[in-house]
Amino acid sequence: FFSGKGSCLKNKVFGLLVWMLIAGTEYFRVSAFGWVMFVAILYWVLTVIFLIIYLTMAYNRIPQVPWTTVSLFFNSSATVMYVMAAAVDAASISHAVKGCNNYTCWVTSTFFAFLVTLCYAGSSYLSFKSWRSRDEEQ
Repeated sequence: FFSGKGSCLKNKVFGLLVWMLIAGTEYFRVSAFGWVMFVAILYWVLTVIFLIIYLTMAYNRIPQVPWTTVSLFFNSSATVMYVMAAAVDAASISHAVKGCNNYTCWVTSTFFAFLVTLCYAGSSYLSFKSWRSRDEEQ
C-alpha cells in the first residue's frame, strides 16, 4: 500500500516546518503565501490521515479501494502542488527586507518546500513501482 513509509514521516515533518515558518511571519501581507499555506496545510493533513490509515492497517479492512492507485495519485499530486508552492514561495521572498525575521523564515520555508517536493517525488516513484508491480500481477 504505502511504498514510501519512511518518506511519509519526512513529508509530515518538513511540510509542518514549511507551514510553521510561514505562519510565524506576516505572510498575510503577501497574498501568494496564502497559496503556499494552503498547499502545506492540505497535504500535511492528508499525509497524517494516510499515516493513520497505514498504522491502523485500515487498508486491509477496505480491499475495495485501489490503495496503490490512491497512493500514486496522492503522491503525484502532492509533488506537482509542492513544486508550484515552492516556486511561489521562492518568488515571493523579494517582498521581504533582507535580514529581517520574515526574510529568514521565508527563505528557510522555501528550502523546506523544495525538500518536501523531493520527498513526495521519491514517494511518487516508489508508489509508481508498487502500482506497476501490482498491475503486472493481475
